[in-house]
Amino acid sequence: MGFERKPKGLVVWFTGLSGVGKSTLARRVKAELEAHRAVEVLDGDEVRRFLSADLGFSKADRDANVRRIGFVARAVARTGAVAICAAISPWAAARDEVRALAEADGVRFVEVALHAPLEVLTGRDPKGLYAKAIAGELLHFTGVNDPYEPPRNPELRLDTSLTGEDACVAAVMRVLE
Repeated sequence: MGFERKPKGLVVWFTGLSGVGKSTLARRVKAELEAHRAVEVLDGDEVRRFLSADLGFSKADRDANVRRIGFVARAVARTGAVAICAAISPWAAARDEVRALAEADGVRFVEVALHAPLEVLTGRDPKGLYAKAIAGELLHFTGVNDPYEPPRNPELRLDTSLTGEDACVAAVMRVLE
């Protein structure tokens, strides 16, 4: 009895501040890929609600959240599917740890660093979280009163204030090819 080899899985990790377009681009890239591969999106807000509701926003809790997302992403990718992660993931060391574990499993890891200036992000903020953080009413808000460490060597960097959605998706797809 012969078994076909499954294609190797893949983790695509979108990182960046709130409102930069992580979830939007994750959904758009999923739509591009799912005609050819099984794809699962792990959205940071959904993971927080269903898998990490017990965690707060301290550095240790944020790192634990990233590790949980990374664990699930690796499990998805080991099946031959594509795991697309859309999470702020503010600390470089936690992202690097998740990458190392994926690569140790033979899973390709593609980090996509998204950026936009703070004034653009505050304008995109439907929940008013940036305004609350800037006013000091919301603590531990990444990019305002909590740090964000941009990736040192991502496979792709995109400024979503300068590059439209379609062009961002096309750029990601070129890297994935």
